[in-house]
Amino acid sequence: QVRVVESGGDSVEAGGSLRLSCVVPGYLQCDYDWTWYRQTPGKEREFVSLIDRVDNTQYADSVKGRFTLSRGNAKNQVYLQMNSLKPEDTGTYTCKADPRRGICPPRRDYWGQGTQVTVSS
Repeated sequence: QVRVVESGGDSVEAGGSLRLSCVVPGYLQCDYDWTWYRQTPGKEREFVSLIDRVDNTQYADSVKGRFTLSRGNAKNQVYLQMNSLKPEDTGTYTCKADPRRGICPPRRDYWGQGTQVTVSS
């Protein structure tokens, strides 16, 4: 069974930083498109950032200049560096992995369970 595992969520004060990690254990030779979303209770899930298999990145306007999505040394892991955090960044951050090239699991979107980020003012 293919899993997507996020980590790094925590409670911080405004202005602080966190680094979230997303990994697909195994399948080290697969290139993925990775997308981060966040959601707070009562609101729809919103796009945060993505990085594709050729390292093109996109960011939501609300996080541009503060968040950076990058790959780890291994193909099956990415990091979301979040700086200058604001209370409105609070939410459950969920990672989606879309296998695209290489020795990959069956082609479909794979979702993690989410990691909680809480930013206090």
